[in-house]
Amino acid sequence: MNTIFLIIGTIILIVTFIDIFWTALWVDGAAGPLSKTLTTICWKGLHIISGEKSKLLSLSGPLILTMTLLMWVLLIWTGWTLFFAAEEASLIDTQNRGPISWSDRIYFTGFTLFTLGIGDFIPKEGFWQIATSIATGSGMLFVTFGVSYVLSVVGAVTQKRSFADSVTGQAENAETLVIQGWNGTDFHNIDLFLKEHASQLTTLTQQHKAYPILHYFHSEKDEQASSVAVAIFDEALTLYTFGVPKQYQPNKVWIKEARSSVQSYLGTLHAAFINPADNVPPSPDINMLRAENLPTVTDEEFQSCLAQLKNRRKKLRGMVQADARSWPAECAQFFK
Repeated sequence: MNTIFLIIGTIILIVTFIDIFWTALWVDGAAGPLSKTLTTICWKGLHIISGEKSKLLSLSGPLILTMTLLMWVLLIWTGWTLFFAAEEASLIDTQNRGPISWSDRIYFTGFTLFTLGIGDFIPKEGFWQIATSIATGSGMLFVTFGVSYVLSVVGAVTQKRSFADSVTGQAENAETLVIQGWNGTDFHNIDLFLKEHASQLTTLTQQHKAYPILHYFHSEKDEQASSVAVAIFDEALTLYTFGVPKQYQPNKVWIKEARSSVQSYLGTLHAAFINPADNVPPSPDINMLRAENLPTVTDEEFQSCLAQLKNRRKKLRGMVQADARSWPAECAQFFK
């Protein structure tokens, strides 16, 4: 028996299934080490090839998801092939066509993993029959996990774009979103909007923690980009919290919940290797509110509060840049 093939095959299988379980089942574990490495390499490569063109980057999510599944298939197939190659007589050719070659072992492993077997090759009695049954079970298990993973990711992508559409459908920038919340007396018209979108963003945060690959699903349209929507949403919250006098602000409970949901969402960026931007984004234009005769704080007070949010706003800009987008104030033309 060739113990080297046996050991290498076993290690490949163990590492692969750990990566599958880690990625598909462990909600708090983000992606497995193999999947995370592949995802990062693919995303960086696509960034270089596409030149940050949205049409090409829109293929990144489906391509990375497909590459991940393909990697798992090839590793499982390779692991079991090496496992069955550990003993020369592990397989029997029922048609007596001569010595069993590597292509025969690859063929046998393939139909064992993904079908019930054809019959021209069978395992040797005893240990190898048991190994074949385990291999068949592992193939069925992979198919089940793979389908479940794909459906979960696609469902989350749909929710992600729904959230973006809902925010950008209201306003192309934070200032407009704030202005639309004014009812002539205060900003309580926006309470329900803040409550609903904070809840949606909390759900998206949990989905991004479970499936970091969601960060790489790039929408061709800016209005369907969650990175832009989250930036608009949080900048509006900044204006509501620090740009408007307290007596006019929306419900403080919903503002606090919404700001907390954004903070949690930003916490998922690390798993996708998305870093804060080097520079702070442009300050929200509080003069737009004044032009509509809305109550505001002084410039000095507003800028003092913004200075305390420097790190948070750098994370927001880093998220937008990683998605190959411009800051909302700079890409408003694309919403028209």
